[in-house]
Amino acid sequence: MSGQKIVVLGTGGTIAGTAADAADNIGYKAAQVGVRDLLASIPAFGRAGGGTVEAEQVAQVDSKDMDFDIWRQLACRCQHHLDSPSVQGVVITHGTDTLEETAWFLQEVLHCAKPVVLTSAMRPASALTPDGPQNLMDAVALALAPDVCGVFAVAAGEVHGARLVQKVHPYRVNAFASGDGGPMGWMEEGSVRWAPNIAVAQVSNGRIAMNVIANSIPAPRVEIILSHAGATGNLVDALVRDGVQGLVVACTGNGTIHHALEGALLRAQSAGVKVVRATRCNGGQVLPKPGDLFGDSQGLSPVKARISLMLDLLAGS
Repeated sequence: MSGQKIVVLGTGGTIAGTAADAADNIGYKAAQVGVRDLLASIPAFGRAGGGTVEAEQVAQVDSKDMDFDIWRQLACRCQHHLDSPSVQGVVITHGTDTLEETAWFLQEVLHCAKPVVLTSAMRPASALTPDGPQNLMDAVALALAPDVCGVFAVAAGEVHGARLVQKVHPYRVNAFASGDGGPMGWMEEGSVRWAPNIAVAQVSNGRIAMNVIANSIPAPRVEIILSHAGATGNLVDALVRDGVQGLVVACTGNGTIHHALEGALLRAQSAGVKVVRATRCNGGQVLPKPGDLFGDSQGLSPVKARISLMLDLLAGS
C-alpha cells in the first residue's frame, strides 16, 4: 500500500455493532463502535506499511434507518475525497439492510474515476468470530487494486457491482448476491480475482450535478407499491392525496399489475405522478412491449428504481 491513501467513511451498521454476549449474533445493537476504533481493532491495518488509511465518521446509524439526508452527506464527503489527488479510493462501512440502495445512489450521483467500496458485516464487532474485519480488509484491498473505478460492494470474499447487488439472506454471512449476473469477482488473500469478461471500470459520471444533491431539501417523495393477489388501489389514492411525486410498482412476473391497482395507478399518472414498473421477482427484469401503460425500471430492482426515479424528479425540478 506504499504511498497510497484510502479514506474509510463510517456510517454505522452491524459491522460497528455490539452485544452483551459474544455468542449473540442477532440480539446486538448496531452502530456502537466508531470507525476509527473499528480500524484500530484490526491488527492487520497496523502492518499495512507505507500507505495510509484515514477514517472519518459520516453517520452512526442502523442502516434500516438510512435516509436521503445521510446519503447527501455521504455523497458530498465521497466526492470531496475522490477529488483529492492523494486519495486512491474510498471505503464505506455500512449496514447490510440498505447497502444495495446506498451503493446505487452513489453510483448514480458521484463523478469519479476511482473505486468506492462499500463493506459490511452480518455479525457484530463483539461476536466470537466477527466477519467485519476480513470484509474491511478485503474492501481496502479492492480499493487499492489497479484500474478499478466505480461503486462496488465487498462481503464474504465476493465482489458485487452497485447495479445488481442485493441482500438475499437475513442471517448468513454470505448474505449478498447479484442475481443472474453473479459476483464480479472474489477477494483472495488481499488480491481480487475477477470473473471472466468483467469490466472492472464502472465509471460514475453522476446523473445530476453534485451541488443539486448537496442543496436538495427536501428530496422528491417516491414510494414503492407491491402488486399482489387481492391488491386494491386505496393506498395509491391515499398517497396521491398526500402529495407523492413518484411511484415504483413491484409487479408480479413481467411487469403485470392487479387490475384494481392498475386503475389507481392510471389515475395517479393522469394526476402527474410518475409511475415506473419493476418486477418483484429476484431474478430477471421487466421486458417492455408495445402498448405498455407505464414505463419500466430498465432492469433495476424496486428499491433501486425508486432511487433513480427520485434523481430523475430532482433533476427535472
